[in-house]
Amino acid sequence: MSWRFITCAALFVTCLLTANTIATKLITVGGVVLTAGIVIFPLSYVLGDVLTEVWGYAAARRVIWLGFACNALMVVAIWVGAEVPPAPFWKGQGAYEEILGQTPRILAASFAGYLAGEFANSFVLAKLKILTRGRWLWTRTIGSTLVGQAFDTVIFVTLAFAGTVPAGALAALVIAQWAVKVAYEAAATPLTYAAVAYLKTSEQVDTYDDATDFNPMRL
Repeated sequence: MSWRFITCAALFVTCLLTANTIATKLITVGGVVLTAGIVIFPLSYVLGDVLTEVWGYAAARRVIWLGFACNALMVVAIWVGAEVPPAPFWKGQGAYEEILGQTPRILAASFAGYLAGEFANSFVLAKLKILTRGRWLWTRTIGSTLVGQAFDTVIFVTLAFAGTVPAGALAALVIAQWAVKVAYEAAATPLTYAAVAYLKTSEQVDTYDDATDFNPMRL
């Protein structure tokens, strides 16, 4: 693969890891409570769209699994770092655990939502590209995000918070998170167009997944 593909993959993984690290902070945007991860996580969907549009579903599938593996490695490293006894003079153990530590339930919800959402996003975009024969890129980027972010948000919020918050509040949280993420993708459409045009020209590639095996488990 080219340096451009490696750069896109690296940016994708960086966005994912950064979002999961800063997501412990809750923020308010227009009166809506969100996690701080919202400032960068939707960018991973933009990059996922670019990867699928230019190099195809199979290439995006490898990057999605790479992101999952890197995230798992980070979680293990953070856990080990918390378990190792701190130096006697260091007073930040509580802050370390509060900011970086996550409960197993939250981690499981995050992993499940990420895999379902990213694979749904890539699958829908690849299928729509075949259906439209490469026209109307905006329909693919926004359409795939509508589906992918729905899977991600519903799975994560439900698995992470069901039973701990009222059903009405849970539904409101899902809708708010999903709407903001989709709006983010729509706003980034000009950036997506520019990146796709540059990469297709530079790489001399424009993949159509007519004969692709869409099994997400196949590497």
